[in-house]
Amino acid sequence: MIPQSFIQDLLARVDIVDVIERHLTLKKSGANYFACCPFHGEKSASFSVSPSKQFYHCFGCGAHGSAVGFLMEYSGLSFVEAVKELASHAGLQVPQETRPGFRPEAPSAHEGLVEAMTAAARFYREQLKTAPVAIDYLKRRGVSGEIAARFGIGFAPEDWQALRGTFPNYDAKTLLDAGLVIENDAGRRYDRFRNRIMFPIQDRRGRIIAFGGRVLDAGEPKYLNSPETPLFEKGRELYGLPQAQKAIRDAGYSIVVEGYMDVVALAQFGVANAVATLGTATTPHHINTLLRQSQRIVFCFDGDNAGRKAARRALESALEALRDDVTLAFLFLPERHDPDSFVREYGAEAFNQAANDATPLTAFLLNELRAECALDTAEGRARLVHDAKPLVTRIAAPMLRLQIIKAIADASGFSQGEVETAFGLKPQATSRQSREGAFDGRRDRNTQDFSAPPPNRQRRRPPSEANTLLRLVLQHPAWAARLPVDLIPVHTAEGRALVAIIDLSSTGDLAMNAGLGALVEQFRDTPHAETLARVAAELVDAEFDEDVVEMLFADTLNKLHANAIAREIAALTAQEREAGLSAMDRHRLAELLLEKMSLVNARKQLDV
Repeated sequence: MIPQSFIQDLLARVDIVDVIERHLTLKKSGANYFACCPFHGEKSASFSVSPSKQFYHCFGCGAHGSAVGFLMEYSGLSFVEAVKELASHAGLQVPQETRPGFRPEAPSAHEGLVEAMTAAARFYREQLKTAPVAIDYLKRRGVSGEIAARFGIGFAPEDWQALRGTFPNYDAKTLLDAGLVIENDAGRRYDRFRNRIMFPIQDRRGRIIAFGGRVLDAGEPKYLNSPETPLFEKGRELYGLPQAQKAIRDAGYSIVVEGYMDVVALAQFGVANAVATLGTATTPHHINTLLRQSQRIVFCFDGDNAGRKAARRALESALEALRDDVTLAFLFLPERHDPDSFVREYGAEAFNQAANDATPLTAFLLNELRAECALDTAEGRARLVHDAKPLVTRIAAPMLRLQIIKAIADASGFSQGEVETAFGLKPQATSRQSREGAFDGRRDRNTQDFSAPPPNRQRRRPPSEANTLLRLVLQHPAWAARLPVDLIPVHTAEGRALVAIIDLSSTGDLAMNAGLGALVEQFRDTPHAETLARVAAELVDAEFDEDVVEMLFADTLNKLHANAIAREIAALTAQEREAGLSAMDRHRLAELLLEKMSLVNARKQLDV
């Protein structure tokens, strides 16, 4: 366990602007810095970073947190990994807690696997330098030394145990778990990759987690991937994403291709915003990952039957990830072309133009459905609605789904309502409802039914006293010591969070000077974490004016005091009606009434 004191010291030393600027281009506006949010696709910069509060907040999707939280969300790190990464940049050594009976954290099994993959990648890169046949192959494919270095391309020699020189303990379990070696039934080991061009597969943090090996010229299988391991899950990773992230944000869209060489060839010609799936169909996770980078994805497939089948699988995987603010499109290359051959023959400009003109998902979906149905027959039109149902009902974007339903209604000859009923999106009308609906349709459009209740217009509730105090304490942590804990309403989440802050303040352990992010970070993995993060985000949006905070603090405490007095008066008054009061209770009631009057007079003076 990492001591809390170290985390607070670390967050006091690092600047959240510097941390985030390593991954995003920030622009200063007023007191804060802004960028397009990396956690959801958007065109306007709604991602705000506050250097004074050491806290980030997106006004679009609501993402928020400290420098630690940003690294966890953006790079997919665990809490410990994020702290270690921040510490390495700050030049600090992460200590382990040394309380009696505490056992230091054992090295993660993942760390051993990553070290093995890194060592293997280094070995393959060195082998490429002395492999003329592999160098010649890459030159024939037009791959320059610069691009080979950018993607860490290497070569696995034609040797059954070439890795033995890199790993003296060739029988180590780590090599088997990492997928670098294969063990046969007799217990004999040999290298998984032999005589192949090696493409390291990196996660979002840039760690090597797997390999793809392409055979030289003829041979089967053409591509050989690492097996799934504790590090590597094919359905979650995309080849080339770490190298493509900046280009995707700059271009405003990502391109999904099918092979490693497609990504490398496109990058060689300056199309750097391409990634590839790893021997598996596109998954919803792939799509969600890419939509964090930009609002548009272009799937690029060969124009043959296999390419159209792959596109159909990608379409079906995308339905549940769709949003009304994103665009997915499909680019089908001419027959006998893949991205590699197309960009060589026609150039990057032609490829980019083709990507800009790609078929939108809705058009592709409707074309696919129409192609399978004879729309000049009743049976064909019914089949169109039948075949569309399992696809359309999975679309998460409400407005997009509505447009597709309208298009299917037009193509099938049914009304929109009939299609929605067939899809189970609208209850089937009874005969009485149908008659009433027909009557309503004949009404004068200017006639209003005054018997109907008025629309429910919800007014924004004013903040509670607990919410106001929590925002004030987050703005001025030292004020926690001034809060009377017995007045805090613990029936609310904000009240319970306030009590937790007061408790921490009383021990002297509350983060006072490291910024809002550090204070909120203290309550990670507690019941108060989400409440504090939410209220902190409200402060980024609009903090209290320093000219009025003292008055607001005193006024809010007076309200809490008045509420407590009112509750006690009500209880004593009820008791008096039911059973009478003792002399002590009557004296207490008189005191409370005088105290209430005093508070009312004090508030009147403040108002003046």
